[in-house]
Amino acid sequence: MSETATPDIDYQKLEFEYRKSADQSAASPAHHPVVVVGAGPIGLTLAIDLAQRGQRVLLLDDDHRLSTGSRAICFAKRTLEIWDRIGVGQRMVDKGVSWNVGRVFFRDQEVYSFDLLPEPGHERPAFINLQQYYAEGFLAERAAELPNLEIRWKNKVTALAQDGERVTLAIDTPDGPYTITASYVAACDGSRSPLRGMLGQESKGRIFRDRFLIADLKLPGPLFPNDATERWYWFDPPFHRGQSVLLHKQADNVWRIDFQLGWDADPDEERKPERILPRVQALLRQGFKREVPFTLEWASIYTFACLRMDRFRHGRVLFAGDSAHGVSPFGARGANSGVQDAENLAWKLDAVLRGQAPDVLLDSYASEREYAADENILNSTRATDFITPKSEASRIFRDAVLGLAREYEFARRIVNSGRLSVPATLDGSMLNTADSDGFGSLTRPGAVAADAPMTRDGRKVWLLRELGEGFTLLVFGPAPTWAADLGVQVLEIGTQGLQDSEGLAALRYDARPGTGYLIRPDHHVAARWRAPTAAAVRAAIDHALAKA
Repeated sequence: MSETATPDIDYQKLEFEYRKSADQSAASPAHHPVVVVGAGPIGLTLAIDLAQRGQRVLLLDDDHRLSTGSRAICFAKRTLEIWDRIGVGQRMVDKGVSWNVGRVFFRDQEVYSFDLLPEPGHERPAFINLQQYYAEGFLAERAAELPNLEIRWKNKVTALAQDGERVTLAIDTPDGPYTITASYVAACDGSRSPLRGMLGQESKGRIFRDRFLIADLKLPGPLFPNDATERWYWFDPPFHRGQSVLLHKQADNVWRIDFQLGWDADPDEERKPERILPRVQALLRQGFKREVPFTLEWASIYTFACLRMDRFRHGRVLFAGDSAHGVSPFGARGANSGVQDAENLAWKLDAVLRGQAPDVLLDSYASEREYAADENILNSTRATDFITPKSEASRIFRDAVLGLAREYEFARRIVNSGRLSVPATLDGSMLNTADSDGFGSLTRPGAVAADAPMTRDGRKVWLLRELGEGFTLLVFGPAPTWAADLGVQVLEIGTQGLQDSEGLAALRYDARPGTGYLIRPDHHVAARWRAPTAAAVRAAIDHALAKA
């Protein structure tokens, strides 16, 4: 897997070549095992993951360019760990701006600061800020390295039909229409999802009566003291009275500012430079006591919405990312949740296509990611209600909380400038095996496996990177002799050169000698035991594959 940087590419101007495919001249529709629709971060992640697992993947996109403007920029630790596994994580981190610290201001005073990753022993930062076009560009370059992954640009799906055996797609191109069939289709075609409309489905939920302006600024040098990389959020600042403002840094010394505008703001007027520039100058002058030259790189107006489809699976069509669910930008829950959708779906589609699991395993994709979407929508809705109070009583309550938060910890827990994205713990999943032994609640079935620093033969490694593409039986101490017959990777901690060098793995897994964990291919915990038996582990594997 290559993580080599491609020099001197302007990803905002990059265009991909349309090529006529053999399918367009075929006498009858060609068949593909998996077709992914939409070459954004979610579709690319899913297609790469499937291709790395050995599947032949066709990825269709109706455009031939990457995203315009920064768009999704906050990529969380879990997303970086997923991208590590498919070969692009280090490139993202090297280019992005890493950060853990955030600061909250009320009017002209700092209320408090927080650290999202206060404990040591993690390979990846809590977040990086990186413009979406870089993320898409790095993923597209990785995809181009995989011979079993074909991307067709300027291939627009115009119709969809399915029966119990396959999906038929009508596709339009610069050379005219053609038709293909697929065993499964993954719809990663964005919030306006044409495929969702073709199936007569819709996303339902709540649209918030407020508007926000995004402005991306290019600055010549540092803005924060000591060139710190932090997230700053103001409630009712002196330079933007009665509203809120978010500021943080991206790659290339580009700064993202989100200005709350109110529902009555005219989107066409507010995106004009003559309206944006005075707002930015006021922020710099009053927020930082500085006159700083800058260039406006991109601007957009958006409205909060928390929506999702009722079901993410419709026969042989599965929805992921914004096509399935949408949240407000504060909290960075949109793209990060979508990448987790992709990882969840990839291993399950692979297992079904190989005949290693029944088709019903794909129902667990829908139920697990619907659960995660509900959690994200709940957190996003709470953040939006706090940021944009809808009554005078709500505003008085919010301002009182912010005033108390300067001195009292309990009030800080109420302040909500966007609860930042963390992976969902899939409690109640149909794939979990319930605990029968006494464990702590941290890394329980349904949770994402915790990372920890390790050493292998004297060199530093990371636990998550030691896990395989399939199921892994993680054992603290020597593995039982029967473990070699399970047909899964067996990883021993404390033997074979792999050592828990700082004791953090044992701490994070509440482990004793002999403790065993079954880790799914998407790094969620399927089961755990104080003293695993062959029968118990085999039963848990079958259960996690929806065989029992």
